[in-house]
Amino acid sequence: MDDAIRKARVLVEALGWIRQFRDRYIIIKLGGSALDDPDSVRRCLNDVVFMEAVGMRPILIHGGGKAISRAMKDSGIESRFVQGRRYTDDATLDIVTNTLANEICESLVDQIRTLGGKAIGLHLHSQNVLMGERLTLTGEDGSDIDLGRVGQVVNLNRDVISATCRAGTIPVLPSVALDSDGRPLNVNADTAAAAVARLLNAEKLMFLSDVPGIFLDRHDPSTLQSHLTVKRCRELIADGTIDTGMVPKVEAALEALESGVRKIHIVDARIPHSILLEIYSDTGIGTEIVK
Repeated sequence: MDDAIRKARVLVEALGWIRQFRDRYIIIKLGGSALDDPDSVRRCLNDVVFMEAVGMRPILIHGGGKAISRAMKDSGIESRFVQGRRYTDDATLDIVTNTLANEICESLVDQIRTLGGKAIGLHLHSQNVLMGERLTLTGEDGSDIDLGRVGQVVNLNRDVISATCRAGTIPVLPSVALDSDGRPLNVNADTAAAAVARLLNAEKLMFLSDVPGIFLDRHDPSTLQSHLTVKRCRELIADGTIDTGMVPKVEAALEALESGVRKIHIVDARIPHSILLEIYSDTGIGTEIVK
């Protein structure tokens, strides 16, 4: 009886958030080493199925950098990175699109269905919803740096995404966009998720990986920051506390916040039910960023 009462209290506690976020878009980016851990993926997808069941509109966006690197190695192609982004020639692009759309995306869709949810992969081989343009970086001397077929999301098919969510189906989007000529572009999954959140004016954007959040000292777990503002994040980037691969993730998050997204969450996907704990509790377990 005590166990049953405890479970009932948990449900009652979550009721306020369930009402607040009903019919709101929640963008969830799944990536990092978490994608290589089947147990973490299954737990995260179970949380996503729960969110849809209680009236939220989750949209799952994924990358797959490690799987792409393995596929390139198997094909005898060496991975090359320019300022943290994978240089993408035609041969690399074929591997990227096949790995993300045909393998990882369809696997996530199948797992969601196995867990009792409804899902569909929306990508260049089914129904594309991400529209992009070529991305060019600037070098230290001011010259343009060519990245090949690397792009950024500039628009999306809102009608398709909205209709999919209204039908109780979870959209699963690999981080590949089509340009104005209908040619694919390899897009960083963090920036793709932030762009979708911005264009849909989402309630929340969640980054799920093998990183618990933002630390003032990555070697000291007690310095995990549970709550940060845009101003504080920019200070931490400027002084080097936020560095390496976390920088593009946080910068994409800040851009989304300044465009109307209400809250950003950086959560460790390896913790059981990390999504639900972050959304449906007072304290949370990762780092939340607000404007």
